[in-house]
Amino acid sequence: MTHRRALAAGVMAAAALISSPHTTFAQTYPARAITLIVPFPAGGPSDALARAVAQVMAIDLGQGIVVENISGASGTIGLAKFTKASPDGYTIGFGTIGTHVANVALYKKLPYDPVSDFQPIGLAGTASTLLVTKASLPVTNLEQFVAYTQTNRATMTFGSAGIGSISHFSCALLLSSLKLNVTHVPYRGVAPAMNDLIGGHTDFMCDQTTTALPQIAGGTIKAIAVLSDQTVAQLPDVPTAASAGYRDVNVRAWNALFAPKQTPAEIMTRLTHALRFALSDANLRKQMAAVGVELPHPEQLDPIDVSRLIADGIKTDVPLIRQSGETLD
Repeated sequence: MTHRRALAAGVMAAAALISSPHTTFAQTYPARAITLIVPFPAGGPSDALARAVAQVMAIDLGQGIVVENISGASGTIGLAKFTKASPDGYTIGFGTIGTHVANVALYKKLPYDPVSDFQPIGLAGTASTLLVTKASLPVTNLEQFVAYTQTNRATMTFGSAGIGSISHFSCALLLSSLKLNVTHVPYRGVAPAMNDLIGGHTDFMCDQTTTALPQIAGGTIKAIAVLSDQTVAQLPDVPTAASAGYRDVNVRAWNALFAPKQTPAEIMTRLTHALRFALSDANLRKQMAAVGVELPHPEQLDPIDVSRLIADGIKTDVPLIRQSGETLD
């Protein structure tokens, strides 16, 4: 009888393990380092935020997070690799309003579905975008910029970090709203685009505060307007486009963390918890605030909010971007 009881207990224990593999796995997760795919070059605004957040998340997870920059084709190369990763929590990805909204408008066939191929871990941060010009452009506000561009649009150019980047996305929406058509010069990253603006080789750019603020402070470029509905604390004298009468110009860059589809719920919960931990870190919040990045409050962090941002962007912004006429194969 004793042998039979022992055998029955063993069978029940084995059945329990088989019936709940995700639970058992979640209890030991993570057991090794996690890879975070950032689909942009190192040193850009999204990369800087991704690295800062990942560093603090690693503390809560008890394992390192290794950032892998796989740039090219507006983030599509890196995210295409991400979507093929095993949904075991050891590969996560970084996405933006550019990769999940702008690319829908620009690519005839994306190598990923921005909705069904991604499970949001949560919003990592948002930043205002700024209309900035070369120092010598003879304008100081948005009204003057519009008037000058209308007269000189045949010869003017604007730079971006590449087609589908946040800097391209922002200017495409701005110009669509202003009903202006200006030649776009895409670069391979924010740094070369900013360098050419500083050198006067392009006329303007729509850049995130993360990389624009140091150049504005140094006087190498000029800030003309904030392209969102909130002023920027570091630039109290620079008005929003809405306050200048362009109320439909509201571009706010967002960045989020994702896991591949079919990642177990227990793993998703663990990753979201680590993100909440990071966003509650006082030093991280201070570091990001200094460059104009707003981190969501941890208690308000809900992965569903990222899904809403994607859905709203596809509904409202994609048609405006398509008006620019730029597409990619």
